[in-house]
Amino acid sequence: MQRIPEYLIARLRGIDYQAAAWLFCLSAGLLALARAASPVPVLLADRFLPGSGPAQILALGLYACFAGHKLLHARRPARTRSLIWALFSLVFFTQLALGLAGMERMLMTGDLHLPIPALILAGPIYRGQGLFMPVLFGITLLLVGPAWCSFLCYMGSWDDRASRIRSGPAREAPVWATHVLRPGLLILIAGAAWLLRSLNVPAAAAVGLALGLGLTGVAVMASWSRVAGQMAHCTVFCPIGLISNLAGRVSPWRIRIAQGCTVCGRCARACRYSALKPQDLERGKPGLTCTLCTDCLRACPHGLIGLRFPGLEPQQARRAFLILVVSIHAVFLGLARV
Repeated sequence: MQRIPEYLIARLRGIDYQAAAWLFCLSAGLLALARAASPVPVLLADRFLPGSGPAQILALGLYACFAGHKLLHARRPARTRSLIWALFSLVFFTQLALGLAGMERMLMTGDLHLPIPALILAGPIYRGQGLFMPVLFGITLLLVGPAWCSFLCYMGSWDDRASRIRSGPAREAPVWATHVLRPGLLILIAGAAWLLRSLNVPAAAAVGLALGLGLTGVAVMASWSRVAGQMAHCTVFCPIGLISNLAGRVSPWRIRIAQGCTVCGRCARACRYSALKPQDLERGKPGLTCTLCTDCLRACPHGLIGLRFPGLEPQQARRAFLILVVSIHAVFLGLARV
């Protein structure tokens, strides 16, 4: 009998089978539950080949195992996170483009809406109904805090890619941008949606305004984020990002910096959310714009930055968090369609 190559044995020994089991069971279990509970086919496999949903669930469960293993053990987890996040965005918008091109089975049932993060808030206010996305967003905040903005937002990946064009530490945004602009936009967008509904403004006009908002966000990515090396759309423009960051203040998941930090700045260079300024390092915790992306954990040469959760050691907390957020990511990959 032919012997198994040594390199393959080494790879098999390096797999965290317990984490893989959790990743597979969580992602596949949630997808199976969604499939069973929905009155319409929510999985693409079932739409194109009725009864084949379990095959898609199996594939996504295995994908969760692969992505989770990479994030847990990769030498450059920040690059891995960026790539799997880009994959999610690519799948989401490819399905949207094919659906608009005539393949209607690529789309969900119901009315089409623009995939702009701010409309998670503004859409239901204007329509007076349609709470699916706000509820989904709220559940995500409860489970993984502000990680929506670093793993699950369909447009956030664009901002991530734009910010990585420039190497080195991000240029800090002006104080007015982080403390005035985004809160102001949150109030303005919510108020505008209410006013449009009160005045019975036609849907076509509202969609036009929403499209203008979305294109403005893309312009912010193409200019500000690309030049500054900072995710400006997410940290100074997107109102949903602000809600996510505020939820992070009460989430049990926290990033903490242990005593002994030399303020060398390597973590700040890894952070595209500008959440690790010198004053943040001195306080021992990131600023408001932290999204728990965890890019900074491996960037610290002294291992002083860790993820915290009550009752868990830092390594246990990091492992549990990544298992949870990657499982949700895999579920969104299978279900997220317009």
